[in-house]
Amino acid sequence: MMKLYSYWRSTAAYRVRVALNIKQVDYKIVPVHLVKEGGEHLKDDYKSINPQSLLPALEIADGSILTQSLAIIDYLDEEFAEPSLYPQDTVRKAQAKAMAMSIACDIHPLNNLRVLKYLKGKDWQQPQVDQWYAHWIHQGFIAIEKQLQKSAESFCFGDKISVADIFLVAQVYNANRFKVDLTDYPLICRINDNCLQEAVFIDAIPENQVDCDM
Repeated sequence: MMKLYSYWRSTAAYRVRVALNIKQVDYKIVPVHLVKEGGEHLKDDYKSINPQSLLPALEIADGSILTQSLAIIDYLDEEFAEPSLYPQDTVRKAQAKAMAMSIACDIHPLNNLRVLKYLKGKDWQQPQVDQWYAHWIHQGFIAIEKQLQKSAESFCFGDKISVADIFLVAQVYNANRFKVDLTDYPLICRINDNCLQEAVFIDAIPENQVDCDM
């Protein structure tokens, strides 16, 4: 059985939990607390698993460790063919991956826990940190909302869940957590609501994890 090193509120771990659920892969959660005792991900035990000290990490059957959520998701999509996490059309496949990457590379890293902790360490007050967070959410979501005008149906790219939906839902959760006003993004909100009706997303919701509030 695969082991997923995860923290219940980790945006990147949330993505991988959804992908594992879609692929119907059995896995065990190994909780790694990002806050307790200064952060268990910074301890030597976890660094021996992932030297970057980032979540998630996936240990597969042969003991190999995979890191970075998009790389893990692509591995799962190649290893377990159905259902595909990408549109079959090659152009839409590239567009779906681009949307996922715009979240993973351009939005999330600027709002990650270690960045917010760094800002607070520079004597930023919470309202300043919140403004920073909201700024980068809006920068990314403005563009995604426009892209969805051309591609969205029930989900980001048609009527099937894709990697774009996985990344979007996890980021919307994070934005809601920080009370970012998403009124200007009706397509994003509609797709998020549609996804959250699906069992694969419901089971992956942070509040449904075994380590929630541990």
